[in-house]
Amino acid sequence: MTTARTTLVIGATGTTGSRTAAQLTAAGHRVKAASRQATPVAGAEPVPFDWHDPTTHAAALDGVDRVYLVPPPGDSGPAAVMLPFLHQARTVGVRRAVLLSSSAIPEGGPAVGTVHQALPDLFEQWAVLRPSWFMQNFTGTHAHARSIRDEGIIWTATETGRVGFVDAEDIAAVAVRALTDEQAPNTDLVLTGPEALSHDDIAASISEVTGRPVVHRRLSYKQMRDRLTTQVPVEFAAMLADMDRAIAGGAEDRTTDAVHRLTGRPPRTFRAFLEGEMRCSS
Repeated sequence: MTTARTTLVIGATGTTGSRTAAQLTAAGHRVKAASRQATPVAGAEPVPFDWHDPTTHAAALDGVDRVYLVPPPGDSGPAAVMLPFLHQARTVGVRRAVLLSSSAIPEGGPAVGTVHQALPDLFEQWAVLRPSWFMQNFTGTHAHARSIRDEGIIWTATETGRVGFVDAEDIAAVAVRALTDEQAPNTDLVLTGPEALSHDDIAASISEVTGRPVVHRRLSYKQMRDRLTTQVPVEFAAMLADMDRAIAGGAEDRTTDAVHRLTGRPPRTFRAFLEGEMRCSS
């Protein structure tokens, strides 16, 4: 256990940030929990942080030597705000940075891929987490979860393409190891669950576990893009629809051993995740 080091967790109230902060504090690590409203987080020091408000950055970085980076949500060009922050972080003594990216975005690719490309030149100790799609997308506040609750439908342009959906708890467990192990990974890590599933498979599992009929309805790329445009900015909607199209083409039909290798335990299955969610809500 190391208590002398302090980790800044950006997005500490979000899907992976909240779990990373919780796992770090549970292990005895000191955490500054950054969010726009400086929302209290058990065991951590809350600090206000807004990617688009540089006046919040210096105080958030004060006394920090490592940082978990969650990009600004819905931003198709996050490098414009993230790279100046990372240069500032290095200047004030941050030694290790762990970036949350996506399995769909390679180094040098669009959006956060530019930040991924810059990270090794900024920090000697680093990692880029590239998780597949989150299992929590079907149970939280994501558009899929809302349409499941409201309509009993999952809408995608993924056709029969399969995805190695991953539990955010497993992502956080890898983040903790990447942040606190004596040696940083110094690489990018594609994180998946133990099985690749289509959205038809997902709908069938939800129906079976919950007892409520859920179906997967297939949209064209254009229909999906237009649907997403009602929820997020146009450029981001197009990028998300492109990701669905890539899934349809087989781009995400894979599993990796990264969660098991970094944490020493296998990743959670989607069925186990659903059953756990059902127990928590009962």
